Amino acid sequence: MSDSDPFDEIVAAETDRDPDLAVIEAGSRTLRTQGAGPSAEVPARPADPEVDKALREVETELATRWGETKLEPSVSRISALMDVLGDPQRSYPSIHITGTNGKTSTARMIEALLGAFELRTGRYTSPHVQSVTERISLDGAPISAERFIETYQDIKPYVEMVDAQQEYRLSFFEVLTGMAYAAFADAPVDVAVVEVGMGGSWDATNVIDGDVAVVTPIDLDHTDRLGETPAEIAGEKGGVIKQGATVILAQQPVDAAQVLLKKAVEVDATVAREGLEFGVVARQVAVGGQLVTLRGLGGEYPEVYLPLHGAHQAHNAAVALAAVEAFFGVGAQRAEPLDLDTVRKAFAAVSSPGRLEVVRRSPTIVLDAAHNPAGARVTADAVGEAFDFSRLIGVVGASGDKNVRGLLEAFEPIFAEVVVTQNSSHRAMDADELAAIAVEVFGDERVQVEPRLPDALEAAITLAEEEGEFTGGGVLVTGSVITVGEARLLLGKG
Repeated sequence: MSDSDPFDEIVAAETDRDPDLAVIEAGSRTLRTQGAGPSAEVPARPADPEVDKALREVETELATRWGETKLEPSVSRISALMDVLGDPQRSYPSIHITGTNGKTSTARMIEALLGAFELRTGRYTSPHVQSVTERISLDGAPISAERFIETYQDIKPYVEMVDAQQEYRLSFFEVLTGMAYAAFADAPVDVAVVEVGMGGSWDATNVIDGDVAVVTPIDLDHTDRLGETPAEIAGEKGGVIKQGATVILAQQPVDAAQVLLKKAVEVDATVAREGLEFGVVARQVAVGGQLVTLRGLGGEYPEVYLPLHGAHQAHNAAVALAAVEAFFGVGAQRAEPLDLDTVRKAFAAVSSPGRLEVVRRSPTIVLDAAHNPAGARVTADAVGEAFDFSRLIGVVGASGDKNVRGLLEAFEPIFAEVVVTQNSSHRAMDADELAAIAVEVFGDERVQVEPRLPDALEAAITLAEEEGEFTGGGVLVTGSVITVGEARLLLGKG
Protein backbone atom coordinates (compact mmCIF):
# COMPACT_ATOMS: atom_id res chain seq x y z
CA MET A 1 0.00 0.00 0.00
CA SER A 2 1.35 3.41 -0.93
CA ASP A 3 2.34 6.17 1.48
CA SER A 4 -0.54 8.32 0.24
CA ASP A 5 -3.21 5.76 1.09
CA PRO A 6 -6.51 7.63 1.68
CA PHE A 7 -7.21 5.39 4.68
CA ASP A 8 -4.10 6.78 6.38
CA GLU A 9 -5.26 10.31 5.66
CA ILE A 10 -8.70 9.62 7.09
CA VAL A 11 -7.28 8.05 10.24
CA ALA A 12 -4.88 10.96 10.71
CA ALA A 13 -7.73 13.42 10.39
CA GLU A 14 -9.94 11.52 12.83
CA THR A 15 -7.47 10.68 15.59
CA ASP A 16 -8.07 13.81 17.63
CA ARG A 17 -11.84 13.58 17.54
CA ASP A 18 -14.10 12.08 20.16
CA PRO A 19 -13.93 8.29 19.81
CA ASP A 20 -17.65 8.08 19.16
CA LEU A 21 -17.32 10.49 16.25
CA ALA A 22 -14.31 8.75 14.72
CA VAL A 23 -16.12 7.43 11.68
CA ILE A 24 -13.85 6.06 9.01
CA GLU A 25 -15.66 6.89 5.78
CA ALA A 26 -13.99 4.46 3.41
CA GLY A 27 -11.27 1.89 3.08
CA SER A 28 -9.13 1.80 -0.02
CA ARG A 29 -7.99 -1.80 0.15
CA THR A 30 -9.91 -4.45 -1.78
CA LEU A 31 -9.86 -7.65 0.25
CA ARG A 32 -9.92 -10.54 -2.22
CA THR A 33 -13.67 -11.03 -2.37
CA GLN A 34 -16.46 -8.63 -3.13
CA GLY A 35 -18.56 -7.64 -0.15
CA ALA A 36 -22.26 -7.08 0.12
CA GLY A 37 -23.78 -3.69 -0.50
CA PRO A 38 -24.27 -0.99 2.11
CA SER A 39 -26.58 -1.70 5.01
CA ALA A 40 -29.47 0.70 5.48
CA GLU A 41 -29.27 0.09 9.22
CA VAL A 42 -25.75 1.49 9.39
CA PRO A 43 -25.82 4.66 7.31
CA ALA A 44 -22.90 5.85 5.22
CA ARG A 45 -21.87 9.48 4.91
CA PRO A 46 -24.54 11.68 3.26
CA ALA A 47 -24.29 11.70 -0.53
CA ASP A 48 -25.18 15.39 -0.72
CA PRO A 49 -21.95 17.40 -0.14
CA GLU A 50 -23.81 20.22 1.60
CA VAL A 51 -25.56 17.85 4.00
CA ASP A 52 -22.29 16.06 4.64
CA LYS A 53 -20.59 19.38 5.39
CA ALA A 54 -23.38 20.37 7.80
CA LEU A 55 -23.21 17.01 9.56
CA ARG A 56 -19.45 17.35 9.96
CA GLU A 57 -19.96 20.77 11.50
CA VAL A 58 -22.35 19.27 14.05
CA GLU A 59 -19.90 16.43 14.74
CA THR A 60 -17.11 18.94 15.20
CA GLU A 61 -19.15 20.95 17.70
CA LEU A 62 -20.10 17.81 19.61
CA ALA A 63 -16.44 16.76 19.66
CA THR A 64 -15.55 19.86 21.70
CA ARG A 65 -17.56 18.42 24.60
CA TRP A 66 -16.60 15.80 27.14
CA GLY A 67 -16.47 12.39 25.55
CA GLU A 68 -18.23 9.38 27.00
CA THR A 69 -15.20 8.28 28.99
CA LYS A 70 -15.15 11.49 31.03
CA LEU A 71 -18.00 11.68 33.49
CA GLU A 72 -19.29 13.81 36.34
CA PRO A 73 -21.92 11.51 37.89
CA SER A 74 -25.02 13.68 37.98
CA VAL A 75 -28.29 14.17 36.15
CA SER A 76 -28.43 17.86 37.05
CA ARG A 77 -27.32 19.11 33.64
CA ILE A 78 -29.58 16.85 31.60
CA SER A 79 -32.47 17.64 33.95
CA ALA A 80 -31.89 21.35 33.39
CA LEU A 81 -31.88 20.78 29.62
CA MET A 82 -35.11 18.79 29.76
CA ASP A 83 -36.68 21.55 31.84
CA VAL A 84 -35.93 24.32 29.34
CA LEU A 85 -37.04 22.05 26.48
CA GLY A 86 -40.41 21.49 28.18
CA ASP A 87 -39.71 17.93 29.36
CA PRO A 88 -40.14 16.19 25.97
CA GLN A 89 -39.31 12.83 27.59
CA ARG A 90 -42.62 13.00 29.48
CA SER A 91 -44.69 13.01 26.29
CA TYR A 92 -44.45 9.28 25.59
CA PRO A 93 -44.12 6.04 27.60
CA SER A 94 -40.74 4.34 27.63
CA ILE A 95 -38.89 1.08 28.13
CA HIS A 96 -35.53 1.66 29.83
CA ILE A 97 -32.72 -0.87 29.37
CA THR A 98 -29.60 -1.31 31.47
CA GLY A 99 -27.15 -4.17 32.11
CA THR A 100 -23.59 -5.02 31.08
CA ASN A 101 -23.99 -6.95 27.83
CA GLY A 102 -26.79 -7.43 25.31
CA LYS A 103 -28.47 -4.04 25.72
CA THR A 104 -28.40 -2.96 22.08
CA SER A 105 -29.51 -6.31 20.67
CA THR A 106 -32.33 -6.46 23.23
CA ALA A 107 -33.35 -2.91 22.38
CA ARG A 108 -33.51 -3.79 18.69
CA MET A 109 -35.70 -6.81 19.43
CA ILE A 110 -38.04 -4.75 21.62
CA GLU A 111 -38.25 -2.14 18.90
CA ALA A 112 -39.06 -4.78 16.26
CA LEU A 113 -41.81 -6.29 18.40
CA LEU A 114 -43.43 -2.95 19.17
CA GLY A 115 -43.26 -1.97 15.51
CA ALA A 116 -44.88 -5.25 14.46
CA PHE A 117 -47.79 -4.36 16.74
CA GLU A 118 -48.13 -1.07 14.83
CA LEU A 119 -46.66 1.28 17.40
CA ARG A 120 -44.40 4.09 16.31
CA THR A 121 -41.08 3.63 18.06
CA GLY A 122 -38.09 5.74 18.96
CA ARG A 123 -34.89 3.92 19.90
CA TYR A 124 -31.82 5.44 21.55
CA THR A 125 -28.73 3.21 21.79
CA SER A 126 -24.97 3.58 22.13
CA PRO A 127 -22.28 3.45 21.05
CA HIS A 128 -22.70 3.55 17.29
CA VAL A 129 -20.99 1.20 14.84
CA GLN A 130 -20.22 3.69 12.06
CA SER A 131 -22.34 6.84 12.11
CA VAL A 132 -23.45 8.93 15.07
CA THR A 133 -26.91 9.12 13.48
CA GLU A 134 -27.40 5.40 14.27
CA ARG A 135 -27.96 6.26 17.92
CA ILE A 136 -31.37 7.85 17.31
CA SER A 137 -33.87 5.72 15.39
CA LEU A 138 -37.48 6.23 14.42
CA ASP A 139 -39.65 3.34 13.23
CA GLY A 140 -36.66 1.01 13.19
CA ALA A 141 -34.32 3.12 11.08
CA PRO A 142 -31.65 5.68 12.00
CA ILE A 143 -32.82 9.24 11.56
CA SER A 144 -31.55 10.92 8.41
CA ALA A 145 -28.51 13.17 8.50
CA GLU A 146 -30.83 16.08 7.68
CA ARG A 147 -33.08 15.33 10.64
CA PHE A 148 -30.08 14.83 12.93
CA ILE A 149 -28.73 18.25 11.93
CA GLU A 150 -32.15 19.89 12.30
CA THR A 151 -32.67 18.38 15.76
CA TYR A 152 -29.26 19.60 16.89
CA GLN A 153 -29.91 23.11 15.61
CA ASP A 154 -33.31 23.14 17.31
CA ILE A 155 -31.94 22.38 20.77
CA LYS A 156 -28.59 24.17 20.42
CA PRO A 157 -29.79 27.51 21.92
CA TYR A 158 -31.16 25.66 24.95
CA VAL A 159 -27.96 23.64 25.29
CA GLU A 160 -25.95 26.86 25.34
CA MET A 161 -28.35 28.30 27.93
CA VAL A 162 -27.80 25.33 30.23
CA ASP A 163 -24.03 25.40 29.61
CA ALA A 164 -23.95 28.97 30.89
CA GLN A 165 -25.78 28.05 34.10
CA GLN A 166 -23.90 24.85 35.06
CA GLU A 167 -20.49 24.24 36.58
CA TYR A 168 -19.66 21.94 33.66
CA ARG A 169 -20.93 22.10 30.09
CA LEU A 170 -23.26 19.39 28.88
CA SER A 171 -21.28 16.37 27.66
CA PHE A 172 -21.37 14.75 24.23
CA PHE A 173 -23.67 12.01 25.52
CA GLU A 174 -25.94 14.44 27.37
CA VAL A 175 -26.49 16.54 24.24
CA LEU A 176 -27.24 13.44 22.19
CA THR A 177 -29.68 12.25 24.84
CA GLY A 178 -31.44 15.60 24.72
CA MET A 179 -31.58 15.36 20.94
CA ALA A 180 -33.09 11.87 21.10
CA TYR A 181 -35.79 12.83 23.57
CA ALA A 182 -36.64 15.94 21.56
CA ALA A 183 -36.74 13.99 18.27
CA PHE A 184 -39.04 11.38 19.79
CA ALA A 185 -41.44 14.06 21.03
CA ASP A 186 -41.37 15.82 17.69
CA ALA A 187 -42.08 12.63 15.68
CA PRO A 188 -44.16 11.88 17.85
CA VAL A 189 -43.50 8.30 18.95
CA ASP A 190 -45.88 5.96 20.74
CA VAL A 191 -43.08 4.49 22.85
CA ALA A 192 -39.36 5.10 23.36
CA VAL A 193 -36.87 2.27 23.77
CA VAL A 194 -33.90 3.73 25.63
CA GLU A 195 -30.54 2.11 26.41
CA VAL A 196 -28.44 3.61 29.18
CA GLY A 197 -24.98 4.85 28.31
CA MET A 198 -23.36 3.64 31.53
CA GLY A 199 -24.76 2.54 34.87
CA GLY A 200 -28.25 3.77 35.59
CA SER A 201 -28.76 6.07 38.57
CA TRP A 202 -26.73 8.98 37.23
CA ASP A 203 -26.84 8.07 33.54
CA ALA A 204 -28.06 10.92 31.34
CA THR A 205 -30.94 8.80 30.05
CA ASN A 206 -32.32 8.46 33.57
CA VAL A 207 -34.59 11.50 33.37
CA ILE A 208 -37.29 9.20 32.05
CA ASP A 209 -39.56 7.09 34.23
CA GLY A 210 -39.67 3.86 32.29
CA ASP A 211 -42.98 2.00 32.46
CA VAL A 212 -40.81 -1.10 31.98
CA ALA A 213 -37.24 -1.40 33.26
CA VAL A 214 -35.08 -4.09 31.68
CA VAL A 215 -31.85 -5.34 33.24
CA THR A 216 -29.74 -7.52 30.94
CA PRO A 217 -27.02 -9.73 32.49
CA ILE A 218 -24.70 -7.84 34.82
CA ASP A 219 -20.99 -8.57 34.82
CA LEU A 220 -17.79 -6.69 35.60
CA ASP A 221 -17.18 -3.72 33.30
CA HIS A 222 -16.42 -0.04 33.96
CA THR A 223 -15.44 -1.15 37.46
CA ASP A 224 -13.63 2.14 38.08
CA ARG A 225 -16.96 3.96 37.81
CA LEU A 226 -19.67 1.45 38.68
CA GLY A 227 -18.17 -0.77 41.37
CA GLU A 228 -15.92 -3.79 41.69
CA THR A 229 -18.55 -6.47 42.30
CA PRO A 230 -21.77 -7.43 40.50
CA ALA A 231 -23.71 -6.27 43.57
CA GLU A 232 -22.12 -2.81 43.53
CA ILE A 233 -22.73 -2.51 39.79
CA ALA A 234 -26.33 -3.63 40.26
CA GLY A 235 -26.77 -0.86 42.81
CA GLU A 236 -25.98 1.71 40.12
CA LYS A 237 -27.93 0.01 37.35
CA GLY A 238 -30.95 -0.45 39.59
CA GLY A 239 -31.45 3.31 39.42
CA VAL A 240 -33.56 2.82 36.29
CA ILE A 241 -36.22 0.98 38.33
CA LYS A 242 -38.91 3.55 39.06
CA GLN A 243 -41.98 3.69 41.26
CA GLY A 244 -44.64 1.21 40.17
CA ALA A 245 -42.73 0.01 37.11
CA THR A 246 -42.47 -3.54 35.82
CA VAL A 247 -38.93 -4.93 36.00
CA ILE A 248 -37.74 -7.57 33.56
CA LEU A 249 -34.66 -9.28 34.97
CA ALA A 250 -32.40 -11.39 32.79
CA GLN A 251 -30.44 -14.14 34.54
CA GLN A 252 -28.15 -12.44 37.06
CA PRO A 253 -25.39 -13.31 39.51
CA VAL A 254 -27.02 -14.03 42.87
CA ASP A 255 -25.63 -10.94 44.61
CA ALA A 256 -26.72 -8.67 41.75
CA ALA A 257 -30.21 -10.19 41.73
CA GLN A 258 -30.58 -9.58 45.46
CA VAL A 259 -29.75 -5.90 45.07
CA LEU A 260 -32.15 -5.47 42.14
CA LEU A 261 -34.99 -7.27 43.91
CA LYS A 262 -34.51 -5.13 47.02
CA LYS A 263 -34.70 -1.99 44.87
CA ALA A 264 -37.90 -3.25 43.22
CA VAL A 265 -39.51 -3.82 46.62
CA GLU A 266 -38.54 -0.31 47.75
CA VAL A 267 -40.35 1.32 44.83
CA ASP A 268 -43.28 -1.12 44.68
CA ALA A 269 -42.23 -2.42 41.26
CA THR A 270 -43.45 -5.71 39.81
CA VAL A 271 -40.67 -8.16 38.92
CA ALA A 272 -40.48 -10.85 36.25
CA ARG A 273 -37.37 -13.05 36.37
CA GLU A 274 -35.83 -15.06 33.58
CA GLY A 275 -35.95 -18.74 34.47
CA LEU A 276 -39.03 -18.29 36.63
CA GLU A 277 -41.70 -16.07 35.06
CA PHE A 278 -40.27 -16.25 31.52
CA GLY A 279 -37.37 -17.79 29.63
CA VAL A 280 -36.04 -19.92 26.79
CA VAL A 281 -37.82 -23.29 26.58
CA ALA A 282 -35.90 -24.76 23.65
CA ARG A 283 -33.54 -23.72 20.90
CA GLN A 284 -31.83 -25.32 17.95
CA VAL A 285 -29.37 -24.04 15.39
CA ALA A 286 -30.95 -23.08 12.07
CA VAL A 287 -29.62 -21.71 8.82
CA GLY A 288 -28.63 -18.10 9.45
CA GLY A 289 -29.65 -18.16 13.09
CA GLN A 290 -31.73 -20.34 15.40
CA LEU A 291 -35.23 -21.63 16.06
CA VAL A 292 -36.43 -20.93 19.59
CA THR A 293 -39.42 -21.62 21.77
CA LEU A 294 -39.92 -18.86 24.31
CA ARG A 295 -42.03 -18.80 27.44
CA GLY A 296 -43.41 -15.36 28.02
CA LEU A 297 -45.56 -13.83 30.72
CA GLY A 298 -48.65 -14.94 28.82
CA GLY A 299 -47.65 -18.42 27.72
CA GLU A 300 -45.44 -20.21 25.20
CA TYR A 301 -44.39 -18.93 21.78
CA PRO A 302 -43.18 -21.97 19.81
CA GLU A 303 -40.91 -22.17 16.76
CA VAL A 304 -39.81 -18.54 16.58
CA TYR A 305 -37.04 -18.00 14.03
CA LEU A 306 -34.31 -15.63 15.21
CA PRO A 307 -31.74 -14.66 12.56
CA LEU A 308 -28.99 -14.13 15.14
CA HIS A 309 -26.42 -16.59 16.44
CA GLY A 310 -25.74 -17.76 19.96
CA ALA A 311 -27.52 -18.81 23.14
CA HIS A 312 -27.11 -15.28 24.47
CA GLN A 313 -29.29 -13.91 21.65
CA ALA A 314 -32.01 -16.43 22.49
CA HIS A 315 -31.93 -15.17 26.07
CA ASN A 316 -32.01 -11.58 24.80
CA ALA A 317 -35.09 -12.53 22.79
CA ALA A 318 -36.82 -13.93 25.89
CA VAL A 319 -36.07 -10.72 27.78
CA ALA A 320 -37.30 -8.56 24.90
CA LEU A 321 -40.52 -10.55 24.57
CA ALA A 322 -41.24 -10.30 28.31
CA ALA A 323 -40.57 -6.55 28.21
CA VAL A 324 -43.06 -6.01 25.39
CA GLU A 325 -45.62 -8.27 27.05
CA ALA A 326 -45.23 -6.22 30.23
CA PHE A 327 -45.64 -3.00 28.25
CA PHE A 328 -48.93 -4.32 26.85
CA GLY A 329 -50.06 -5.51 30.28
CA VAL A 330 -49.77 -9.24 29.58
CA GLY A 331 -49.70 -11.10 32.87
CA ALA A 332 -51.26 -8.16 34.69
CA GLN A 333 -54.21 -6.49 32.96
CA ARG A 334 -54.61 -9.29 30.40
CA ALA A 335 -54.04 -13.02 30.51
CA GLU A 336 -53.77 -13.94 26.84
CA PRO A 337 -50.36 -13.89 25.11
CA LEU A 338 -49.39 -11.67 22.24
CA ASP A 339 -50.37 -12.79 18.73
CA LEU A 340 -47.94 -15.57 17.80
CA ASP A 341 -47.74 -14.78 14.08
CA THR A 342 -46.93 -11.15 14.82
CA VAL A 343 -44.23 -12.16 17.29
CA ARG A 344 -42.72 -14.57 14.76
CA LYS A 345 -42.76 -11.95 12.03
CA ALA A 346 -41.06 -9.41 14.29
CA PHE A 347 -38.24 -11.68 15.44
CA ALA A 348 -37.61 -12.94 11.90
CA ALA A 349 -36.85 -9.37 10.84
CA VAL A 350 -34.42 -8.57 13.68
CA SER A 351 -30.84 -7.64 12.92
CA SER A 352 -27.98 -6.44 15.08
CA PRO A 353 -25.03 -5.05 13.09
CA GLY A 354 -21.64 -5.88 14.51
CA ARG A 355 -22.98 -8.74 16.63
CA LEU A 356 -21.70 -11.99 15.09
CA GLU A 357 -22.40 -10.39 11.72
CA VAL A 358 -21.11 -12.21 8.64
CA VAL A 359 -19.80 -9.61 6.17
CA ARG A 360 -17.75 -11.74 3.74
CA ARG A 361 -17.41 -15.28 2.47
CA SER A 362 -14.38 -17.25 1.20
CA PRO A 363 -13.07 -17.00 3.80
CA THR A 364 -15.94 -16.16 6.11
CA ILE A 365 -15.36 -12.91 8.01
CA VAL A 366 -17.44 -12.32 11.13
CA LEU A 367 -17.65 -9.09 13.12
CA ASP A 368 -18.50 -9.00 16.81
CA ALA A 369 -18.31 -6.02 19.14
CA ALA A 370 -17.41 -8.01 22.29
CA HIS A 371 -15.22 -5.72 24.41
CA ASN A 372 -15.16 -7.33 27.86
CA PRO A 373 -14.53 -10.88 29.13
CA ALA A 374 -18.21 -11.71 29.65
CA GLY A 375 -19.08 -10.61 26.12
CA ALA A 376 -16.10 -12.49 24.71
CA ARG A 377 -17.10 -15.71 26.44
CA VAL A 378 -20.61 -15.74 24.99
CA THR A 379 -19.24 -14.81 21.57
CA ALA A 380 -16.70 -17.66 21.72
CA ASP A 381 -19.46 -20.12 22.65
CA ALA A 382 -21.70 -18.84 19.86
CA VAL A 383 -18.96 -19.08 17.24
CA GLY A 384 -18.35 -22.71 18.16
CA GLU A 385 -22.04 -23.48 17.88
CA ALA A 386 -22.96 -21.54 14.75
CA PHE A 387 -19.88 -21.92 12.54
CA ASP A 388 -17.90 -24.98 11.50
CA PHE A 389 -14.50 -23.33 11.21
CA SER A 390 -11.52 -25.65 10.82
CA ARG A 391 -9.21 -22.70 11.42
CA LEU A 392 -10.33 -19.40 12.99
CA ILE A 393 -8.10 -16.34 13.02
CA GLY A 394 -8.82 -13.48 15.39
CA VAL A 395 -8.32 -9.80 14.62
CA VAL A 396 -8.37 -7.94 17.92
CA GLY A 397 -8.23 -4.19 18.49
CA ALA A 398 -9.21 -3.17 22.02
CA SER A 399 -9.55 -0.08 24.15
CA GLY A 400 -6.89 0.56 26.76
CA ASP A 401 -9.42 0.96 29.58
CA LYS A 402 -10.80 -2.59 29.25
CA ASN A 403 -9.85 -5.95 30.78
CA VAL A 404 -7.90 -6.94 27.69
CA ARG A 405 -6.26 -9.99 29.24
CA GLY A 406 -9.65 -11.41 30.22
CA LEU A 407 -10.95 -10.72 26.71
CA LEU A 408 -8.02 -12.53 25.08
CA GLU A 409 -8.23 -15.46 27.50
CA ALA A 410 -11.89 -15.95 26.54
CA PHE A 411 -10.96 -16.18 22.86
CA GLU A 412 -7.79 -18.25 23.26
CA PRO A 413 -9.51 -21.66 22.94
CA ILE A 414 -11.12 -20.81 19.59
CA PHE A 415 -8.39 -18.79 17.84
CA ALA A 416 -5.73 -20.74 15.96
CA GLU A 417 -3.81 -17.48 15.72
CA VAL A 418 -4.52 -13.84 16.55
CA VAL A 419 -3.59 -10.67 14.69
CA VAL A 420 -3.46 -7.75 17.09
CA THR A 421 -4.09 -4.26 15.79
CA GLN A 422 -5.53 -0.92 16.87
CA ASN A 423 -8.35 1.31 15.72
CA SER A 424 -8.18 5.06 15.14
CA SER A 425 -9.59 6.07 18.53
CA HIS A 426 -7.33 7.78 21.03
CA ARG A 427 -8.69 5.22 23.51
CA ALA A 428 -7.23 2.34 21.51
CA MET A 429 -4.58 0.20 23.19
CA ASP A 430 -1.26 0.42 21.37
CA ALA A 431 -0.81 -2.63 19.14
CA ASP A 432 2.58 -3.49 20.63
CA GLU A 433 1.20 -3.23 24.16
CA LEU A 434 -1.73 -5.45 23.20
CA ALA A 435 0.70 -7.89 21.53
CA ALA A 436 2.71 -8.24 24.73
CA ILE A 437 -0.40 -9.38 26.58
CA ALA A 438 -1.47 -11.60 23.67
CA VAL A 439 1.92 -13.38 23.67
CA GLU A 440 1.44 -14.21 27.35
CA VAL A 441 -1.99 -15.66 26.60
CA PHE A 442 -1.42 -17.34 23.20
CA GLY A 443 2.34 -17.84 23.02
CA ASP A 444 4.68 -16.06 20.65
CA GLU A 445 4.07 -18.31 17.63
CA ARG A 446 0.32 -17.64 17.56
CA VAL A 447 0.52 -13.82 17.65
CA GLN A 448 1.05 -11.45 14.73
CA VAL A 449 1.18 -7.64 15.05
CA GLU A 450 -0.27 -5.35 12.37
CA PRO A 451 -0.84 -1.83 13.78
CA ARG A 452 -2.96 -0.78 10.80
CA LEU A 453 -6.39 -2.39 10.60
CA PRO A 454 -6.37 -2.90 6.79
CA ASP A 455 -3.09 -4.79 7.11
CA ALA A 456 -4.45 -6.81 10.01
CA LEU A 457 -7.48 -7.87 7.97
CA GLU A 458 -5.31 -8.85 5.03
CA ALA A 459 -2.95 -10.82 7.26
CA ALA A 460 -5.84 -12.63 8.92
CA ILE A 461 -7.34 -13.62 5.58
CA THR A 462 -3.98 -15.02 4.49
CA LEU A 463 -3.69 -17.02 7.71
CA ALA A 464 -7.25 -18.32 7.40
CA GLU A 465 -6.51 -19.64 3.91
CA GLU A 466 -3.28 -21.44 4.85
CA GLU A 467 -2.80 -25.16 4.31
CA GLY A 468 -5.52 -25.30 1.69
CA GLU A 469 -8.29 -24.67 4.20
CA PHE A 470 -10.03 -22.29 1.84
CA THR A 471 -13.54 -23.34 2.75
CA GLY A 472 -13.02 -24.05 6.45
CA GLY A 473 -11.04 -21.01 7.52
CA GLY A 474 -12.60 -17.95 9.07
CA VAL A 475 -11.79 -14.56 10.56
CA LEU A 476 -13.39 -12.99 13.64
CA VAL A 477 -12.86 -9.25 14.09
CA THR A 478 -13.53 -8.17 17.66
CA GLY A 479 -12.39 -6.28 20.77
CA SER A 480 -14.17 -2.95 20.34
CA VAL A 481 -17.24 -1.41 18.72
CA ILE A 482 -14.90 1.07 17.02
CA THR A 483 -12.69 -1.68 15.61
CA VAL A 484 -15.78 -3.46 14.28
CA GLY A 485 -17.18 -0.25 12.79
CA GLU A 486 -13.96 0.56 10.97
CA ALA A 487 -13.59 -3.03 9.74
CA ARG A 488 -17.18 -2.93 8.53
CA LEU A 489 -16.41 0.04 6.32
CA LEU A 490 -13.19 -1.48 5.02
CA LEU A 491 -15.10 -4.60 4.10
CA GLY A 492 -17.67 -2.71 2.07
CA LYS A 493 -20.58 -2.56 4.53
CA GLY A 494 -21.71 1.06 4.49
